[in-house]
Amino acid sequence: MILSYIYIFLIIFLMIIIIRILFLLFMKSGRITVRNFRETSAKAMIILGSGGHTAEMLRIVKHMNYENYTPRIYVCASTDKISIEKVKEIEGKRNDYKIIKITRSREVGQSYISSVWTTVIATLEAASLLWFEKPELLLCNGPGTCVPLCIIAFVFKIFYVLNITTVFIESFCRVKTFSLTGKILYYLVDYVIVRWPGLNKSLYDKVYSS
Repeated sequence: MILSYIYIFLIIFLMIIIIRILFLLFMKSGRITVRNFRETSAKAMIILGSGGHTAEMLRIVKHMNYENYTPRIYVCASTDKISIEKVKEIEGKRNDYKIIKITRSREVGQSYISSVWTTVIATLEAASLLWFEKPELLLCNGPGTCVPLCIIAFVFKIFYVLNITTVFIESFCRVKTFSLTGKILYYLVDYVIVRWPGLNKSLYDKVYSS
């Protein structure tokens, strides 16, 4: 009898989780309404993907109102030293930001077999980082560094652990098709921003043209 109750409980629990996942994936609207806006500053986590991705992201950050996004947490791969210097240049003497380094899921040229282990490490680090920092906004534009963070943010949202607003900005060079990161994160993040109107013609209303 007790075993039957356990089975029933597990079935109900799984059904609730499945419904919650389906709701987050397909049912919620991406339209921005007045109630989405806030009067207080948001703790923002900005993911830097190295190289051109970092350059694009920092151009966006440069035009942000820093008073509305403070403190700012920049996250980059532990092997990416150039991004750290670029952040320091753009932030100047401000003291309301910090830089955190995490393991990259897969380095350029790394074999897929060995990348399994680094991906596991990156995911664990992402979970720890989000849990302790508790950002209100997660802003990213690829490539792989942001994927574990967005996945963990989505999992946290499923179980009502943390409600982090996630935004993915597709690279400027993607004119007709999404990048691999964009295709993965499209279903996991709250908002997707593209630079070219043609990218959002066949997609849902969570996609916006900048």
